[in-house]
Amino acid sequence: MSTNKIKVLCVDDSALIRSVMTEIINSQPDMTVVGTAADPLVARDLIKVTHPDVLTLDVEMPRMDGLEFLEKLMRLRPMPVVMVSSLTERGSEIALRALELGAIDFVTKPRLGVRDGLLNYTELIAGKIRTAASARIIAARQPSAKPADAPQESLLRSPLLSTEKLIIIGASTGGTEAIREVLQPLPPDSPAVLIAQHMPGGFTKSFAQRLDSLSRIHVKEAEHGERVLPGYAYIAPGGFHLSLGRSGANYVAHLDQEPPVNRHRPSIDVLFDSAAKHAGKNAIGIILTGMGKDGAEGLLRMRKAGAHTLAQDEASCVVFGMPREAIAIGAADEVAPLGEMCRRVLTHLRTFGERTNRV
Repeated sequence: MSTNKIKVLCVDDSALIRSVMTEIINSQPDMTVVGTAADPLVARDLIKVTHPDVLTLDVEMPRMDGLEFLEKLMRLRPMPVVMVSSLTERGSEIALRALELGAIDFVTKPRLGVRDGLLNYTELIAGKIRTAASARIIAARQPSAKPADAPQESLLRSPLLSTEKLIIIGASTGGTEAIREVLQPLPPDSPAVLIAQHMPGGFTKSFAQRLDSLSRIHVKEAEHGERVLPGYAYIAPGGFHLSLGRSGANYVAHLDQEPPVNRHRPSIDVLFDSAAKHAGKNAIGIILTGMGKDGAEGLLRMRKAGAHTLAQDEASCVVFGMPREAIAIGAADEVAPLGEMCRRVLTHLRTFGERTNRV
């Protein structure tokens, strides 16, 4: 690993936030602030001089909106960007739009005056900067409108599908766009999808609404105790573990606020473990881009329980950490590029249905 420090440029119109971010970043042994800017126009000039490895970017600033600047930056000089957003509904929508445009991740603004909160924030922002510095910059692709129904893709046109089948997805850094690419082509009669995406509370509702507007299946935040139905995708709310349960013959969603697992809540391992227990061979497990190892062991347990499992390949990952860990321990039946993931899933579902019909 290089001994060179990660060079960070902080862009925020608040002098106090710039000062706090500088203090936090400079306290880390492996990173340093090479400049601060009160607006994107100043930042543009500083980028040419300081050549930062990572940019932290506020979303609402004078002279040029943060999103407008991000769009120009990713087109003209792509680089890792961590967005800084407030926990409001509008802020979450802006943060998700930033991820569409190519930002690596987002983080809420620090809570000043709360010592424990600031200590936790230091660890959070430092981790996101490290992840961003190691991330692969992938050209942003604008999401298309909700696709029209494609009868030739319908799983129910030829009765190949058990209604017991489920698709279980885990993702972290880079996952919001990866999940969209998996969900968007799914037909309306798709098996139910359960998703654990590492995301703080306050953002998952907007994330679900955005995906719902772009997909042929319905996408929503999961609710405790609700029945899991085909044609729906259920996203773990930020700050809650999502797990699969049974109520008689039906699948149901369970939410809880038990301690984080692998430092995350929602944890992908929690969701995958529940799928291994309650769905077994009827599940398809997918692990997508993300830092760390959350989900790797759970995917292996899904595979051992009879599930078909897939991991995103390195070339299409923003961060290859979680899929790499899963592949290394033999948890993946298939390794696939993101653009192929949905097709692989549909192919497996049809194959499974054909075998079922022959029995």
